Amino acid sequence: MKNWIPKAISYLDKSLGKVPSELNEIDWKETLSPKNAKLCQHISAFANMPGGGFLVFGVNDNTANIIGIQRKEADNIVERLASLCRDGVDPLVKIDHSIETFRGEELLFVYILESAVKPVHLAGKTIEDSFIRSGGTTRKASRTDVGALMLNSKTPTWEELHASKLLNEIEVITLLEYDKILELLGKPIPTDIKEILKWLEDEKMLVDVDGKGYYITNFGAVAAAKDLNKFDGLARKVVRLIKYDGKNKAGASKEYPGRKGYAVGFESLIVFIQGILQDSEVIKNALRVNTSIYPETALRELIANILIHQDFTIRGSGPMIEIFEDRIVFSNPGKLLPSKRIDRLIRTTPESRNEILASAFRRYNICEERGSGFEKAVIAIELFGLPPLKFEELENSFKVTMYAPKKYADMTNEERIEACYQHSIIEYYGNGGFNNTSLRKRFGMHDKQAPQISLLIKDAIESGKIKAKDADNISKKFSLYVPYWA
Repeated sequence: MKNWIPKAISYLDKSLGKVPSELNEIDWKETLSPKNAKLCQHISAFANMPGGGFLVFGVNDNTANIIGIQRKEADNIVERLASLCRDGVDPLVKIDHSIETFRGEELLFVYILESAVKPVHLAGKTIEDSFIRSGGTTRKASRTDVGALMLNSKTPTWEELHASKLLNEIEVITLLEYDKILELLGKPIPTDIKEILKWLEDEKMLVDVDGKGYYITNFGAVAAAKDLNKFDGLARKVVRLIKYDGKNKAGASKEYPGRKGYAVGFESLIVFIQGILQDSEVIKNALRVNTSIYPETALRELIANILIHQDFTIRGSGPMIEIFEDRIVFSNPGKLLPSKRIDRLIRTTPESRNEILASAFRRYNICEERGSGFEKAVIAIELFGLPPLKFEELENSFKVTMYAPKKYADMTNEERIEACYQHSIIEYYGNGGFNNTSLRKRFGMHDKQAPQISLLIKDAIESGKIKAKDADNISKKFSLYVPYWA
């Protein structure tokens, strides 16, 4: 039994009581009216109502006697209503249906789902031609009603829009790597195709069009596509990976084209990047071992960031990873959101243009919990002794650069001050502040270099990046420092 059936039966039972009366939530009829305009008004009214509403067929209009309905007639009613939901109202409305036995007779129950986008009005007309349910009847919405509906409207996000044409079951299964998503969630793969499709719909990767077929959503495509090039408009959203031979773009380069959706292709992308990155040879326990000069944690978080936070509405560009001899540049289309500041990106309240994708990446264990991505990346690069991350907001894009290891003496003063600032944020949330000792450790310096770090702290204070936690403490040896905004 479909989960909405008990509610519909309860409404019908209440409506057909000792004194039959129609409710706002349900309207019963003997059969379908030949008047399309009237039917579209009912569809509009129920789609505008919180929770939607129900039409029941097989009940005498005048006597309220249960007379039942034939299967063939029920099929014709459903087909006609589905057509009107697509072509008779705007935006289109979703319905579901079921034939259920009620008081010994078979009745057709049609569930008209509430529309997220309101008001639902008659096709080809304005929002003034919207309808609502009131006093158990359908009536035209007043201007006040229309305003209230608009306040409760939800505009579809880019992720919820359709990425494909109408597809059948086999086409959906062929285009999406659903089994990889189930693996990421730690769930078994259903053996029934209907169960798989229902799960994909619940996952917001599919839209079921009244049994006529399915649309793959933009989210479904960018997360789980076997090949993004097969979706019109999404080919440029594939991750571009370019490896340059030198420190700039003047030398030879090689591009490694990608195809898969972000979630299903994430692990293989990480492995591939690690395979082409320069290795460094270090001594560990008297044995020589190869280890990447870039921390995997930082790679994962920075790549996830450019995928999740890009502006998908900017056409013709997508996320890009450029590997140079001395750095890796991660960039994505779209500037920072208006509420964000470039010096407050570490450990701030998370906000994303693409909440469905961001939430999915967390559920799929691709990236860490909300708001911790840059923080974990900074902690990782400090452990590896790398220069600070460089954040840049360009005209229509955002860029983060992660540099290869560099000695303190080789860093610019600006890099040292920025490293000090980023360290102050990490230590502020971890230990309440940092001191000379912790900053020396961050740069891998010995005790004798404490005066150099003291000078750096002084420069960072003068630049307005940090401040003393206790301004009255005259002992520099035991002073703690915090970010300027703390």
